[in-house]
Amino acid sequence: MPTDLWDKQVALLMRDYPYDSIMAARVLGQGYAYLLTAMAHRGESLGLAPSTLVDIGVQTIILDTVNYAELCNTYNNGHFLHHVPLVEFKNDGSVIKTAHRIAADGWEVDLSLWTDAATCGPCHPGNDSH
Repeated sequence: MPTDLWDKQVALLMRDYPYDSIMAARVLGQGYAYLLTAMAHRGESLGLAPSTLVDIGVQTIILDTVNYAELCNTYNNGHFLHHVPLVEFKNDGSVIKTAHRIAADGWEVDLSLWTDAATCGPCHPGNDSH
């Protein structure tokens, strides 16, 4: 990822949330780890879901649509990974299972960003969405 893109997205998080640069980078990093894991397992119906904090990073990445489309093109074989939020949170343990899947895929997991909703996830599981 280009440094200028990372810096822009960290700055967006700092603009929109009460984060310093360290917290913004943590949230963004976990957002990327989540999205890239979801893309790597597309079609496996794992029911991956981010925590509330990690979802903030995910949404920041997705809202930068030109760069997000390129991310999908590069890491998801040209398939767009849709974001389909649900109104109700699930109580199925999907968030903590997702953190474990991310770790199993070799990403560093900042567990303190995943424990705020350890048994809930707001996203619709599916083959082409998260």
